[in-house]
Amino acid sequence: MSHSHTPLTAESAISASPSSLDPAARVLSVDVAIVGGGPAGLMAAEVLSRAGVSVHVFDAMPSVGRKFLLAGKGGMNLTHAEPLPAFISRYGQHAEHIRPLLQTFGPQAVRDWAAGLGIATFVGSSQRVFPTDMKAAPLLRAWLHRLRHPASGVPVQFHMRHRWLGGLGLDALALVDGETGSGDSSQLGRSGGFSGQHLVFHTSQGPLTVQARATVLALGGASWARLGSDGAWMPWLQEAGVAVSPLTPSNCGFDAAGSPVHGTASGWSTYFASRFAGQPFKSVVLRFQASDGRTFERKGEFVATATGIEGSLVYAASSLLRDDIAQHGSANLALDLLPDRSADYVLAQVAHPRGSRSLSAHLKSRLGLDGIKMALLNELLDKPSLHDALRLAAAIKALPVRLAAARPIDEAISSAGGVQWAGLNAALMLTRQPGLFCAGEMLDWEAPTGGYLLTACFASGAGAGLGVASWLQTAGG
Repeated sequence: MSHSHTPLTAESAISASPSSLDPAARVLSVDVAIVGGGPAGLMAAEVLSRAGVSVHVFDAMPSVGRKFLLAGKGGMNLTHAEPLPAFISRYGQHAEHIRPLLQTFGPQAVRDWAAGLGIATFVGSSQRVFPTDMKAAPLLRAWLHRLRHPASGVPVQFHMRHRWLGGLGLDALALVDGETGSGDSSQLGRSGGFSGQHLVFHTSQGPLTVQARATVLALGGASWARLGSDGAWMPWLQEAGVAVSPLTPSNCGFDAAGSPVHGTASGWSTYFASRFAGQPFKSVVLRFQASDGRTFERKGEFVATATGIEGSLVYAASSLLRDDIAQHGSANLALDLLPDRSADYVLAQVAHPRGSRSLSAHLKSRLGLDGIKMALLNELLDKPSLHDALRLAAAIKALPVRLAAARPIDEAISSAGGVQWAGLNAALMLTRQPGLFCAGEMLDWEAPTGGYLLTACFASGAGAGLGVASWLQTAGG
């Protein structure tokens, strides 16, 4: 059964919900405005709907959940089945901030929530949790249908193609050309914060001011901007006195720092890039010790790119690599190309007489070392090292790879940084802006891939929704 839906305009919202719109001034009054239609915003909307609160979701895109859908194209990894203490530890230095959210809405709650939508899940061999059909679209369709037509609670109203223009008061209307929809964005956000919970949106019919008793911002980070998360909210919150940490790439790839052997100052040599970009390094161990003493060591896979490396193993180490590059201009990791062989065994095989065979043929015969692994040795080692058994064996077990830069944030799977926890109370409300809550990736946290990102977005959305419901009953009422 299809559950297609025509996005509500501000005008149609008059009869659809307990809100009021002044057609002349285009001011819409609502109980709760949620800005951002990703997992965090939708989860906040669901919690509030169930609590009997009228909710309006505003999003700049033509439809909600776009990044959610794209992330699920290769298999919708909802969460992870490891024990909760280990799960929480994946959030690193922000684990203690995420802990109470996950204790309220954690990985098992995510699975129960999906089951309530009619979506069965299973635990894969890696302990990652997926829908049985591996797809995101059926889950999102079922979720949106329940939000619009809940068995109990208040239907959620959606306003698509409504782009928030920052924390503005009514005087900001003069900054936007209502006929063309154009405006000078450099002047936005100068009218003094979230004056009276007035949010100004650009729409196809000109500017719309939304007056809300409470607001949830769930605007995402700054990765995959074409799907709606562009980080444009950062300066607006800063001007409103909200402390934010710079947005930086997380779960990202890196550019190599060149190959002195081949005279390249950055990236790979032309030969290596043309022959091996897109090919995987399988069954390797990546080791890295950060300048602050933190260490990383894990076995897995990653991929060579035209300029460096990316993939699951690299993403897992990306926060340490990124931070060291920011501090020192580069980061040096070590690759064990044959982690299932001891150093002594590798040395014995490298030192074995090879007769008339080439070095490549010798290493392939004795160690099964060929393809991209052999090519990387040739890329990074000079001839004396390649023909010295001790140095070559040492490099096979710990090949130094120097990285020069993280890839741009828009290419990253997620972003780090955002609204600092010190400016939020336990309910995720900004202490400097009563009635304004934040959720999702725009909060200052990061996590590896594997279901941790999505689970924390769900959890923070649920936490913000509970916080709004409580605030409306007390100080916000």
